[in-house]
Amino acid sequence: MPALPAPSPSFAPRPPEPLSARQKAAIIARLLLSEGAPLRLRDLPDEHQVALTQEMGRMRLIDRETMLSVVVEFAAHVEAVGVSFAGGLEAALQAVDGHVSDQALNRLRRSAGLRETTDPWQVIADMTPEALVSVLQDESPEVCAILLSKLPVARAANMLGRLQGDRARRIAYAVSQTGSVAPDTVERVGQSLVSQLTARPVTAFASPPVDRVGAILNATTGTLRDDLLRGLEETDQGFAEQVRKVIFTFAHIPARIAPRDVPKISRAVDQTVLVTALAGAGPREAEAAEFILANISQRLAGTLRDEMEGLGRVRDKDAEAAMGTVVAAIRDLEAAGEITFQIDEEED
Repeated sequence: MPALPAPSPSFAPRPPEPLSARQKAAIIARLLLSEGAPLRLRDLPDEHQVALTQEMGRMRLIDRETMLSVVVEFAAHVEAVGVSFAGGLEAALQAVDGHVSDQALNRLRRSAGLRETTDPWQVIADMTPEALVSVLQDESPEVCAILLSKLPVARAANMLGRLQGDRARRIAYAVSQTGSVAPDTVERVGQSLVSQLTARPVTAFASPPVDRVGAILNATTGTLRDDLLRGLEETDQGFAEQVRKVIFTFAHIPARIAPRDVPKISRAVDQTVLVTALAGAGPREAEAAEFILANISQRLAGTLRDEMEGLGRVRDKDAEAAMGTVVAAIRDLEAAGEITFQIDEEED
């Protein structure tokens, strides 16, 4: 049998072309999937997922030697990587989610034009009372009505009680008009309020100057308080008037506390302290002492009166300390939403 002629150069097998990075990625992905390894392709950008899947659909048989070469190259690349960052702000936000505040997370998302993922109303509910009061004072009654409607009832009542009478009444009426508000409107209002509140500059003090001065004067003696207020009025009458409105002392109890809340106060204060405060009440505090006794059970009031008589004359220092303790207990109840300060109409 004659020997076959050697193939012509035009029919000689060509060496394989070098694989592209996309083809190598397709080989690794196919190998991992065939071995049942977890492969979170959904974490890739959509365009990369599409390109990789298309490449896997175009490829056919890959010889063992080529596959091993790609695997060795891939393993060497992985071993050489010290740390890997997922690309894009979206991936970075997912990585830090749970480790930074919701306000910071949403601010980053807004700066990149991304949709906020956290519930804006939960962010608002976690804000300080001072921040929420500033919204209730500045925004339209309709926006304020939506805000109050999204807060827990006790906290909404607390916030409303911090406003002046006419403003509080307008907002309360606006709440009655929220029955037909659409859910997407509520969502937009929430997002807008979060943007507004988180964009405000960070200040050194959590509360405004009026509240801080009021808190300081609340802790002073009545004589010193009156003297300081007179000095403030001479310097800045408007500021002094605002301070007077935030001051709450034992004498303010009848004007600022609802009769139904008095039993809560009597339970929150040690009876010995309450007896000392009532017995030591001077002319300025006498009305408050009678207000407390008139709005608790007759049995408890009788017991307190008997103890007041047995106590005799109370030193001014002890009386002021006891009344200060009662006031502190009332403020704690108010901060916890257990009671709500009433609006003193004479101050409006």
